[in-house]
Amino acid sequence: MKHADDFNFADLQALLRFGHKNLTDSCFLLLNVVDTDAAKRWLGNAPISAAQFTEPPPNTALQIAFSVSGLQVLGVKQSLLDGFSDEFITGMSGDESRSRRLGDIGANSPEYWDWGGNAQQVPHVLLLLYAAKNGIKAWRKTVEGKQFASAFKLIRQLPTLDIGNIEPFGFIDGVSQPSIDWSQQQSTDPHDRDGYSNLLGVGEVVLGYRNEYQQYTARPLIDPKTDPCAANLPDAEDQPTLKDLGRNGSYLVLRHLDQDVPGFWQFLDHTSGGDPEKREQLAAAMVGRQRDGSALLPLADEHIPGIPSDDKLNSFNYAADPYGNRCPIGAHIRRANPRTGDLPPGVDSFFSRLKKILGFGQKYPDEDLVGSSRFHRLLRRGRAYGQVLTPGNATKANAPAAERGLQFICLVANINRQFEFVQNAWMMSSKFGGVQQERDPLLGHRQALKSGIATDQFHRPDLSGPTQKTCHLPQFVRVRGGAYFFMPGLSALKYIASLPAQGSDTAP
Repeated sequence: MKHADDFNFADLQALLRFGHKNLTDSCFLLLNVVDTDAAKRWLGNAPISAAQFTEPPPNTALQIAFSVSGLQVLGVKQSLLDGFSDEFITGMSGDESRSRRLGDIGANSPEYWDWGGNAQQVPHVLLLLYAAKNGIKAWRKTVEGKQFASAFKLIRQLPTLDIGNIEPFGFIDGVSQPSIDWSQQQSTDPHDRDGYSNLLGVGEVVLGYRNEYQQYTARPLIDPKTDPCAANLPDAEDQPTLKDLGRNGSYLVLRHLDQDVPGFWQFLDHTSGGDPEKREQLAAAMVGRQRDGSALLPLADEHIPGIPSDDKLNSFNYAADPYGNRCPIGAHIRRANPRTGDLPPGVDSFFSRLKKILGFGQKYPDEDLVGSSRFHRLLRRGRAYGQVLTPGNATKANAPAAERGLQFICLVANINRQFEFVQNAWMMSSKFGGVQQERDPLLGHRQALKSGIATDQFHRPDLSGPTQKTCHLPQFVRVRGGAYFFMPGLSALKYIASLPAQGSDTAP
């Protein structure tokens, strides 16, 4: 039987296992390579943090990821680049269709981004530095030595600021994360997974391992006979004669999101007639939680795999609230993670499942099938920025205007099936779980449908009367930049550092 301790954490970048929450200071750098040889020398000795436990815990951490153009500059062969996913190769802003699916239209359009809006604006390297309180300046100075300065050009430093365990709107953040099944013991049989589980297969976030479909996500594989530099790469589990450049790596999605905190609370205050209690109720309904993280519905009767039994903020699903009477169907956290199993409530046989899929026997529009959550989970690792503005102060007419928001980071093995699916089908869709004509109440861009029908609405069922509808929601979150990166394992990083200067298909 496998155990979590048997996993090769020493080849994993630590961000895949830890969120570095105890390292409260952070610094995110977007870099371009200006001297390839110098960059490789630095990469060969960079103190990249691995994912094994150490005692005492480190006071600093360093993580690194590369865009497709960064890998090209560092000499990765085109034949290997072709082994990465199309989404990574094309890029977040690489085509109009993707931008439309992600909701990057109108004010979110890449043409308005501060960085990453086109291929020339996508940095080669993303460097993530973390340190204990008041330690980031010294840590950055250590990382940015003489060799670093000659290898890289700083394109932009992304703002980050420790504001505690909340996000800028004031809600406790990060309480719902999947638990990775490092021991690889959980069954993927749909009949064993009829209910929601928070335990997720390693291959959903780490390349080179079986995912929830019991498949291996495509990634670059190398014949060691044609590439001596690949000798120290791990073998591919599914093709042991080949070396696996992707194994122990992950795709890193970065979105620079600006949050209009005064606009959010002032809108809610106006809609609630200045009543603080009603304002809080509406805010909780839109988010799907109270500001302290409390769920809007009772905890589940049965233990949910992957969630500690004493986790009072996360031990729930939506089986007891199918119509959104307690937590609205369109609430932000319900869209982000519908907490469904493979078989929805009331489906206990092949025929009942087929009937549900075909849409027969539905009494209400919100009985439509929402995809099993386990195929679309994200491992979030973001950091906030901007000074805290409490709801009370935010509602004031003279509330200070300032940059506030989130450097949204998630780690996935399949950009399309995970991040892009959640963003497109669940967050930005005007039809989710039977809800019509509304998008995510926090992230939505509010653009009307092609028919002209508005989507700037939010619906709250009310057991004591008709559904309450909030109209004319403004846009609270705007995209200021973004890109897709590959965060390699430590052995893959050594491989990249050892490559010849030019990426050709000729063996060195």
